Amino acid sequence: MTNQVSYALAAAHRRINASLNARLRGHGIQIEAWRLLEALESGQRFTMGELAEIVLMNPPALTKLVDRMVSDGLVHRQVAQTDHRKINVLTTALGRKRMMQIRCEIEDQDASIQRQLGESDSQKLISLLQGIM
Repeated sequence: MTNQVSYALAAAHRRINASLNARLRGHGIQIEAWRLLEALESGQRFTMGELAEIVLMNPPALTKLVDRMVSDGLVHRQVAQTDHRKINVLTTALGRKRMMQIRCEIEDQDASIQRQLGESDSQKLISLLQGIM
């Protein structure tokens, strides 16, 4: 429709998000919850502020998401060991199990995109996107 980079990125984001949403809905997980579980998989302890930046959410929305995920038994909060004024979010055993279940969905979606673009262009796209702003 248009040759504007911003428009093309927004359109691609919308299509990929819709596809990923459909895949994750079957597991009862939102995209933002997947991003949170993925971040926590690293084993690092993040504060809520750090997590908000990593999972691409504003802090109040992240707090509501974490509240839901605590209720669902996927994560729990813990007072940070280094600074008792801060809270860390940690994955529960159920959260780790759910992450393993949905990881195949994520990998399948990525593989589909890589088949469309080819390995070389996929890596080039990742590099280009990481370099934006």
